[in-house]
Amino acid sequence: MQAEDMEVPIINNLNDNGDRQRPKGKDVFKDQQKESESSMESPNLEFEYGDTDTLTAELSELYSYTEEPEFALNRDYFEEDFRSHARGKRWIELTVDEQRAYVMSLLDALEVTDRDKRLKVARAILYLAQGVFDECDTEVDVLHWSRHNVFLLYDMGIFTALLELLSMEIDNNQACSSAVRKPAISLADSTELRVLLSIMYLMVETVRVQTEDDRPEWRAAREAFKNELGSPLYNGEPFALLLFTMVTKFCSMNAPHFPMKKVLLLLWKTILFTLGGFEELQEMKVRGRERLNLPPLPEDSIKVVRAMRAASPPASAMELIEQQQQQKRGRRSRRSAFVDSLEGDSPFPKKQPLVKQDSLDTYNERDPFKNDDARDEEEDPEDTDSGIEGEVDPLDRDVIIQPPPPPPPLRPPTERVNFPKGLPWAPKVREKDIEHFLETSRNKFIGFTLGNDIETLVGLPRPIHESVKTLKQHKYVSIAEVQIKREDELQQCPLTLGEEEVEDTPTEMLYLGMLPNLSQYVIALLKLLLAAAPTSKAKTDSINILADVLPEEMPITVLQSMKLGIDVNRHKEIIVKAISALLLLLLKHFKLNHVYQFEIVSQHLVFANCIPLILKFFNQNIMSYISAKNSICVLDFPHCVVHEMPELTAESLEAGDSNQFCWRNLFSCINLLRILNKLTKWKHSRTMMLVVFKSAPILKRALKVKQAMMQLYVLKLLKIQTKYLGRQWRKSNMKTMSAIYQKVRHRLNDDWAYGNDIDARPWDFQAEECALRESIEKFNSRRYDKNKNGDFTPVDNCLQSVLGQRVELPEDFHYSYEMWLEREVFSQPIQWEGLLQNP
Repeated sequence: MQAEDMEVPIINNLNDNGDRQRPKGKDVFKDQQKESESSMESPNLEFEYGDTDTLTAELSELYSYTEEPEFALNRDYFEEDFRSHARGKRWIELTVDEQRAYVMSLLDALEVTDRDKRLKVARAILYLAQGVFDECDTEVDVLHWSRHNVFLLYDMGIFTALLELLSMEIDNNQACSSAVRKPAISLADSTELRVLLSIMYLMVETVRVQTEDDRPEWRAAREAFKNELGSPLYNGEPFALLLFTMVTKFCSMNAPHFPMKKVLLLLWKTILFTLGGFEELQEMKVRGRERLNLPPLPEDSIKVVRAMRAASPPASAMELIEQQQQQKRGRRSRRSAFVDSLEGDSPFPKKQPLVKQDSLDTYNERDPFKNDDARDEEEDPEDTDSGIEGEVDPLDRDVIIQPPPPPPPLRPPTERVNFPKGLPWAPKVREKDIEHFLETSRNKFIGFTLGNDIETLVGLPRPIHESVKTLKQHKYVSIAEVQIKREDELQQCPLTLGEEEVEDTPTEMLYLGMLPNLSQYVIALLKLLLAAAPTSKAKTDSINILADVLPEEMPITVLQSMKLGIDVNRHKEIIVKAISALLLLLLKHFKLNHVYQFEIVSQHLVFANCIPLILKFFNQNIMSYISAKNSICVLDFPHCVVHEMPELTAESLEAGDSNQFCWRNLFSCINLLRILNKLTKWKHSRTMMLVVFKSAPILKRALKVKQAMMQLYVLKLLKIQTKYLGRQWRKSNMKTMSAIYQKVRHRLNDDWAYGNDIDARPWDFQAEECALRESIEKFNSRRYDKNKNGDFTPVDNCLQSVLGQRVELPEDFHYSYEMWLEREVFSQPIQWEGLLQNP
C-alpha cells in the first residue's frame, strides 16, 4: 500500500470568515453575543496535566456504554466454569495456590480448537481481570481484586497466550472478508477481538500504575513486563508494532471490524509503559545532559508550568461594544462637567492634566460590522477584537482633557491575574544567535567577519563586550545540537571515527521496527484523528470508526437515541485523546533518543497535512468542547457493576455530570497544541503554514480557556508568527503581546515582535525542508543500512594474507574438485599477453 494513497486530505476554509463572504448585521451581532456570554462566564479551570487521568477514569473509557450487557455475560461464563472447580466457594475465599490452579486450568482451556469454547474461557479471564465485581461491595474492592488478579494472570503466562490468540484473530481472513462485505458493522463483528484487547489493556494499565503498597514481587513483575513489552520478543518486533499493524490494516479498509478505540488505547498505554511518561522523560533528559557534559537545565519545565496561573481571556467584540457605549455616556457627562468647571460651579480644579483616552474609542473607529476589504489583507475579521483584555496600542489613543471614570469591571476582581515578580522562565540563547550578533557587530565596526568565531572581540567597543558576556551567560546547548554536530562528524570522517555504538533502548528498538512503514503508521493515525474530530463532516469515503460502539439493533426510542448519541461522541473524544497523547509521546521520545528520528516523524506529519488538521480541530467553539458532558456517570465502570442501576431519563442524560470541564478533552487540546509547537519550532516554512492557514484568530479564540498550560502553548504559537502578521495586528493585540512577554520564554536577540529576522526569507522555505530530508536520509543510511559496505570498506591488498585466509568449503566439495578444476581452470584459455598491454 503506497503512502500517497493514504494521504490525509488538505483542509480548506479553515477560517470560514476569512475565505467566504462574511455575514453581516444581525448574524454577526448574535454570534458576538454568544461569544460574549461564554467569555463572561469562563472560569478558572482547576486542571492538573499528567500522563493520564485517574485509574478509574482510564478503565471506564475502555468500555462503550453499548457494551454494558457484556459485564453480566462475563460473570455468567466465569461462574459456570468456576462452579465445577471450587464447589461452594467464592473466588475471594480461595487461597493463592487454589487461584493459581484455576488460572492454569483456564490457560489450558484457551488452547482448544472450538472458537466458541475459547471465547467463553476468554470472557471468564476478562471477568477476573475486571475484579470479580459480583463478589465485591464497593468500587475500591473491585479495583483491589482487579489488581490482585491481573498480577496473578501475568505470573501464570496469560499475556503470552492472549498474544498468540490476538495474532490468530488479526490473520483471520474469513472474519475480514465477511466484515468487508457487510453493509453495516456492529459490536457483534468484533467480539473476540474486543475481549482479548480488553484483557490486555487491563493488564498493561493495571501493572503500569504504581502504588505505595505494591508487594516486592509485583514491583519485579512490573519491570519484567515492561522489558518484555519493549523488547523484540514477539515475532522479532516489539508488541507496539503489532498494534500499529492493526491500525494500518483498519485504515486501508482491509479489516473494518477492528475495534479501533481499544487498539489505540492499548497502543498508547503500551508506549507510555515501555518508553516512559513526561516525568520519566524529564529525568532521562537530565541524565542525557550529564552524559554529554552539558550544564544542567535552568529549571524543571513541568513544575514551572504547574505553578503558572491563567490569564483573563480576550474580550469579545460584544463586550467592547458595551464598554464603548458606556464610554460615550461618560464623555457626555464629563463634557458638561468641564463646562461647569470653567464657570466656577464645578468641584474639579481648573487645570487638568492631559491624559490618554481609553482604547475603546480606537475600537469605535474600526466598526466591526463594516465589510472593509482593504483591512482583510492584514487583519482577519475575527481579530477586530483585541488581545487579552482587549487593549490596543497606547500610541494610537487620542488626547482628551478629563480622565474618564473607570468602567464597571466585566469580571470579579478576584479573577485578575497578579503575576509574580520576575519571569517564570530563564532566558536562553543559541550559539547561532551569538554568531549572528557578532557577525553584525563586526560588519558594522570593523568591516569584515571571522566566520563562526565567538571568542575574538578585538576591535569591538566595550558595550559589545558586555553584550557578548551576557549572551554567553544565558547560552543554552541542547542535546539535539550535540547530536547534529556528532552526526556531521560521523558523515565527514566515517573511517576515522569508526562505527557508532547505538544503545538498544526501547525507543531505539521501536524506531528500528517502525522505520520501514513509518509513513503508513503516521498517515493512518492522522486519518483516524480526522475521522474523530468534532469539526469533521461525514463523508462516504471516510473510514468508519464506530464499528465497536454501534449495537446490532439500532435504537427505537428517544432515550436510546440520546444514550447512543452520547456514546458516539464520547467514543470520538477518547480516540482523539489516545492519538494526541500517542503522537506527543513518540515525538518527545524520538527527539531525546536522536533528533533526526524526531525530524523524520515530524516531516511525515507535516507532509500528511497534520498542521491544517490540528487547526481545523481548534476551529470550533473550544469552550463548548472542553466543557462537553458526553458521559453518563452511572454507566461508567466500575460504578455500573457495583451499584443498582437507576432509571435513566432524558433529563438526567441532558444534565450530564457536575464537572466544570471534561478532563480528556482539555488533555487532548493541550496535547495537540504541544504537537503543533514541536512541528513548527525553529521551522520557518512550517511557521508560514500557520500564517497561510490564518491560525491567529483560531488560536486567539483558544485563549478563552482559562487554563495556564493551554494558554502557554497557544501564546507560543502566536509568538513565532507575530512578525509575519503585520503591524496592524500587533497594534490591535497589545495585551496578547504582553501576555506572550509574561508567560513565554525569552530568546535574547529574538525579534519576535518585529519583522527583522534574517531567517524569514520566503524563497528558502522549500530548500529548508529538502536539506532536512537529505540529512535524515544520510542518518538512516549510515546508522541502519547494513548493506552500505561498498565504498568505505577496507580492502586487503597483501597477496600473502589473501592467499593465507582459510576458506570454508562445503563438505561435498572434494567429490567434485577435479571436475571443478577441469571446468574452471584447465579448459579456460588464458591470454597472458593481456598483462603486457596498457589498461
